[in-house]
Amino acid sequence: MQDWPDREHYTAEDLVQIIRILRDPETGCPWDKVQTHASIRKNFLEETCEALEAIDADDADMLREELGDVLMQVAFHVVLEEERGRLNFEQICREVCEKLVFRHPNIFASSAARNAGINSWDALKNKEKGRRTLADELDTVPATLPALMRAQKLQKRAAGHGVGSQTPRQAENVLHAAEAAWDARTPENAPQAAGELLFAAVDALRQEGIDAEEALTFAAKRFAREAKHQSNG
Repeated sequence: MQDWPDREHYTAEDLVQIIRILRDPETGCPWDKVQTHASIRKNFLEETCEALEAIDADDADMLREELGDVLMQVAFHVVLEEERGRLNFEQICREVCEKLVFRHPNIFASSAARNAGINSWDALKNKEKGRRTLADELDTVPATLPALMRAQKLQKRAAGHGVGSQTPRQAENVLHAAEAAWDARTPENAPQAAGELLFAAVDALRQEGIDAEEALTFAAKRFAREAKHQSNG
């Protein structure tokens, strides 16, 4: 049993310390102390999605709770890494602060001096991460992103190197070709034709400045709302 004094204010370091206590091999919580990065991976995703629900609902009380749950997930993974001697909370905070300063030369004088002549956010990220080729950029798009989001990010990075659709008309032509291939599908090639159709639709949306992931998310919400209304009517 650990003594934990009541406090008027808590900090992020307090949260990390609480996770350390819960992870103590001898006196910690039976559940918390056996978790790994892999075992709570899905929890991180679930908590993030719940925070997005709070944002969409514009619910401050819900958002406070869900952002706290996301922060707890961050703290848990930090402590797991501390235990392995690979990183700590201070290092994580330092890195993200340095990144923000580096990527805003229009705000921070020290960054402006280091990045003279570089104004693009993407160009700054590429300099920071040492990306020089399209392959470098594509390889850093996480494979775990939702499919629509990942497709659009890959398309955007490829377009920056002159690969893929460069204009809305080109994207529209590719979409029409994909629609024709879908209309002519066979049972054997239907999955591939469906993938090409979706990929082309995502690119056409990108050219119009529309986020495909958000567009489908909100369309699904409208469908669910309308379906419930019809079933109750």
